[in-house]
Amino acid sequence: MGGGALALAGGGAAYCGRRRMGSMEEYNASSAAPRAALSARPNMLDFVRYATLAANGHNTQPWRFRIGEERIEILPDFARRTPVVDPDDHHLFASLGCAAENLALAAEARGRAGEIGFDPAHEGSVVFQFGGGRASGSALFDAIPRRQSTRAEYDGRPAGAADLRMLAAASAVPGVDLVLITGRPQVDRVRDLVVAGSTAQMRDAAFVRELKTWLRFSPRQAIETGDGLFSVATGNPALPAWLGPRLFDWFVRAEGENDKYARHLRSSAGVAVFVSRREDRDHWVRAGRACQRFALQATALGLKHAFVNQPVEVASLRGELAALAGMPGRRPDIVMRFGYGPALPFSSRRPVEALMA
Repeated sequence: MGGGALALAGGGAAYCGRRRMGSMEEYNASSAAPRAALSARPNMLDFVRYATLAANGHNTQPWRFRIGEERIEILPDFARRTPVVDPDDHHLFASLGCAAENLALAAEARGRAGEIGFDPAHEGSVVFQFGGGRASGSALFDAIPRRQSTRAEYDGRPAGAADLRMLAAASAVPGVDLVLITGRPQVDRVRDLVVAGSTAQMRDAAFVRELKTWLRFSPRQAIETGDGLFSVATGNPALPAWLGPRLFDWFVRAEGENDKYARHLRSSAGVAVFVSRREDRDHWVRAGRACQRFALQATALGLKHAFVNQPVEVASLRGELAALAGMPGRRPDIVMRFGYGPALPFSSRRPVEALMA
């Protein structure tokens, strides 16, 4: 969001509504609770909690969970879809894949390694079947409660060759190709596509209306909903819930958003593009799994990451992105920048009990 203008307005509004806004201390305590360490002998709800710490578009958390005999199903929650930015539910199914990967890593760490499958019945769900064996933790598992999408400027340092190899190896999921872009001319081309996509989206009134429904401006609002994009977690000030949408309308413009994204890309060490080999829900889930593994490995290496999916979301830009990634004719799934940067407040999560089917 338009950081400078909102920061100024936020300072002017700071004196009012403080009690109704809630405090960052309350928010931080609330967002930390779902990230508590997984117990040595977790029950099914504990595993679900770890699954929900996965990345997902707009922090909509578009999933429900059904517990069965030695299995957990992750079902799409179409009531939480974003039809403007994601009209074919591509990001929704990728989000289910992210959650499934967390679940699989948690099960393996507690001696219940199993298999992830896709069930096309009932509009598609992801099924994790628990197995057994020795407990086997990993750096990716350890990173689950620390992973966050960091929507901020990074420090411009390059990632080392060994770290890039580890990122690529961690992201290996059958049916998905990963392209790492680290050369400055190529990153600048991605930047231009992100800016073009942002321009198109911010000039689309339907996109802006949909985005605003998922923005949370005050700590109390973010705590009560347990979802959405909290302004402080994106580098903007906390504001009263009644004031935030008005300031958004007054100050947020395509130009300011484009300048922000250009700075973000310039400061990044590189860009990861995930491209699945088929355009169907099964492979969108797989792309989400690969993306989650990349994000967890990045976290383990001390790298931050954030989605810059505009060239995927604006269909007219996909062909140019695919060509830039060396995969002409294919549909890119996910674009993520990465680099070294600051920690921001974690995003919120809904209670596990509210997610059960």
